[in-house]
Amino acid sequence: MKAVLLVVHVVLAIVLIGPLTAAASLFPRYAREAVAAGENRTGPLSVLSALHRISTGYAVAGIAVPVFGIATASAMGVLGDWWIWVSMALTLLAAALLGWAVVPAQKRIMELLQPPGDLAAVSPLLPRLGMVTGSFALVWAIVVVIMIVRPGSSTGV
Repeated sequence: MKAVLLVVHVVLAIVLIGPLTAAASLFPRYAREAVAAGENRTGPLSVLSALHRISTGYAVAGIAVPVFGIATASAMGVLGDWWIWVSMALTLLAAALLGWAVVPAQKRIMELLQPPGDLAAVSPLLPRLGMVTGSFALVWAIVVVIMIVRPGSSTGV
């Protein structure tokens, strides 16, 4: 059962968190393209719409990753280990960044880009969004490192 839980946890992390992180990271780039395109922003807007849908949809589905992670840690008897708690705290931080900064900023930018739109109001939002999405990706990278190089792992590292 431990192996099944671990496999499900890892597969869900790859299938859900990977695309979510990529979509969130690409959003500022395509928002810049939409601003640069001016009146001809239909193409970049459709890409932004897809990236925003991925960000929101995969965020909701991504809740399964920590659920299976907790179940896996419990089954393995490591739920009380400090590295699990650090990983859970970082996961909460990533969720907070996504839910209170990334997705609302994406939504606001999408609203501003809808014709006729206020293109001038979008540009000042993009550096912060880029920083927050980069922080979101960095937090997930740290969680992955902790999960791979954990205390007592069988890798011998």
